[in-house]
Amino acid sequence: MKRANCQMVMLLFSTLLIACEGDSSYSDLEAFVSTAGEGLAGHVDPLPAVKAYEPFTYTAFEIPSPFAPRKNEQMLHVSSDLQPDLNRRKEFLESFPLESLQMVGSLEQNEIFYGVIKSPEGTLYRVTVGNYLGQDFGQIRQISESEIRLREIIQDGVNEWTERVSTLMLKN
Repeated sequence: MKRANCQMVMLLFSTLLIACEGDSSYSDLEAFVSTAGEGLAGHVDPLPAVKAYEPFTYTAFEIPSPFAPRKNEQMLHVSSDLQPDLNRRKEFLESFPLESLQMVGSLEQNEIFYGVIKSPEGTLYRVTVGNYLGQDFGQIRQISESEIRLREIIQDGVNEWTERVSTLMLKN
């Protein structure tokens, strides 16, 4: 048994020696390396010249700042004596933004037009000229079959009160 194992080891060792003794030249690899770069003629552009730093002096101190709020004179009417009545009791529909209120209809009774407003909660309210809507002190000025016009008094960035005309259109 020992003899068989010893013969097996000898056979394996001789097989390894034969495999290592083969052609150990790298002629195919050397041929590939020598011909791999043929026909390639690359050109690399030179780096651009580095420009010298030129300091900039800011001289536009008298120009208005682009970050300061500006008034849109076309849409707004500014008055120094314009101010909402802050002591008056607010109406219920003034607790909602104007964008969340919907005009869903109009009524005429005894030659007086009433608007029907739907609140965000889904409740319907009847309003007339003089009532207030929205959070910007919007007072109803005119009601027609298709729209409600109101005058809002808003405060701009420099604590001046400004008048804006808004319209609440009938929702189809």
